[in-house]
Amino acid sequence: MAGGPRVFVARVIPDDGLRMVIDACDARVWEGELPPPRDELLRAIEGCEGVLTLLTDRVDDEFLDRAGPQLKVVSNYAVGFDNVDVAACTRRGVAVGNTPGVLTDTTADLAFALLMAAARRIPEGDRYVRSSQWRTWGPMLLLGPDVHSATIGIVGFGRIGQAVAQRALGFGMRILYHDVARLPAEVEDRYGARFLPLEELLAQADFVSLHVNLTAETRHLMNAERLGWMKPTAVLVNTSRGPVVDPKALFEALRDGVIFAAALDVTDPEPIPFDDPLLTLDNCLVVPHIASASRATRGKMATMAAANLLAGVRDERLPTPVNPEVYEGR
Repeated sequence: MAGGPRVFVARVIPDDGLRMVIDACDARVWEGELPPPRDELLRAIEGCEGVLTLLTDRVDDEFLDRAGPQLKVVSNYAVGFDNVDVAACTRRGVAVGNTPGVLTDTTADLAFALLMAAARRIPEGDRYVRSSQWRTWGPMLLLGPDVHSATIGIVGFGRIGQAVAQRALGFGMRILYHDVARLPAEVEDRYGARFLPLEELLAQADFVSLHVNLTAETRHLMNAERLGWMKPTAVLVNTSRGPVVDPKALFEALRDGVIFAAALDVTDPEPIPFDDPLLTLDNCLVVPHIASASRATRGKMATMAAANLLAGVRDERLPTPVNPEVYEGR
């Protein structure tokens, strides 16, 4: 809408939200498949009152300087916001929004799908058939661990971790968890989950699923030492953030049989380079950050991100603010 608030949308998002923005704002949308290069991004945001960003768009002091003092809101199309310097935004009175809650079940579905695919060696089996190697049924062919009745260790027992536990219950799994603090008894009882220190959890779990935020404390949480605490038959699943796992240590652990397999939705760096040694391993399954990639979930994320953007440019409180303290004193 010509004459509306000037905004920039850093990628094409589902029409559920994009149409809301275009109808209400003087909107420029980056239509490339790849993220806008940094110089293009900085040029595009000059004079904007709102910007809808993705995890690939770094929001820092340089970004805020180029946007200008009229910038009111940064709406991140994601639950995570480690691409945003929230403190810098708060200092300048810029509200930051995200899309929490909506992708919990969809991400848990993908985590469990990765767990099962790695355990039952489904990608290997598919490649085996397509390369014309399948000639007969074999009693030793592509053996892997059972999922049912196994022990799962969930690291980070928030919304997504608990949703994974709900799925594990259906497979009769024993559920262990680790978090920064033990959760209330009613939460543990709901899933039959037992809290353990990380070292004990890793030593007991047949499957380890990571669901932690990326912080200074969780960066390379799974390093060579901690991978060494796991069973040699264990499977590691990461749908949190790539840097939570040390990629060099993971490669060596998988190559040397320290653990049985890994399944990754996220990598460090992301995207993973074509020549990364992890991609040479049959026991490492990698998919391109698709945990939230259902039509319904991505549409809901678009609606939430648009609602945050529009509220911000209208000087209204964001429906899901990351930095509610920005409203103090207003």
